This record gives sequence, C-alpha cells and structure tokens, in this order.
Amino acid sequence: MGERLCKTPKSQLARMTLSEELRAALEEAARIKSFNALRRHYRRLGKLLRHEALDSIQKVFDEADGIHQSGVDHFHALERWRERLLENESEAFGEFLAAYPNVDRQHLRQLIQAVQKEREKEQPPAAYRKLFKYLREVSEG
Repeated sequence: MGERLCKTPKSQLARMTLSEELRAALEEAARIKSFNALRRHYRRLGKLLRHEALDSIQKVFDEADGIHQSGVDHFHALERWRERLLENESEAFGEFLAAYPNVDRQHLRQLIQAVQKEREKEQPPAAYRKLFKYLREVSEG
C-alpha cells in the first residue's frame, strides 16, 4: 500500500486522512531515485501505515478504481459496437441508432464503408480508428 500511495496523485492524497509524518514520508519518496533506497523507504511507509486509518485510504483507492473501471467498460462497449457495426451492419446499425439518436447516419455509413474498403485493400487501420473516435464522440455527446 505504501508503494501505491507514492504513485497516487496529490489530488487523491488530499482526500485521505493521513498523519503529517506519513505525508512528509510520501513527499520524501518522490525525491528518492535509488531503487534500493526506495525499497527501504517502502518498508518505512509500511511501518507508518500500521498507525493510520486504512479504511479512509482504501475508500479513496476503491473510488479511483471504480472510476477507472467504468471508463474501461465504456471503452470495451464502444469496441463491441464497432465490431458489430462492421460485421452485421444493418441490424447493428438500427440498434445503434436507437441507442444514440443524435448520430449522423450518413457519416456513420461512410465511415463503415471506408473501413470495409480499407480491409479489402489491406491498408493500415486509419478509417478503423476514425470510426472508433466517432463512436466515442457520439456516446459522450
């Protein structure tokens, strides 16, 4: 946990109830460059953590992990949409329009056709990436 605290952004550290001694040790860890010295410092942090309220620290970590995981889940959902649109265009196209009514139908069809042509010619996946970027814009907007 000490190692993770050292890598935690300051905005998250501010939300944790940490003793001044632990905060000073975390700031000190940022200045240490030697691998062996850093390992020793992590052991020191472990000893300091024994006297801390680990529940508040874990709560902030859990919230950060949840936010990260929801972003990853959204990313994977968009990847699945992209593949469905490319494999089963008409059925998936209708479902996508129902899920996201603000989409530009013509632009989406053009992007799908560009990806299909790109695959036929075995070109680099530029249109494939553009399609994903457009799906992300539509889902966030």
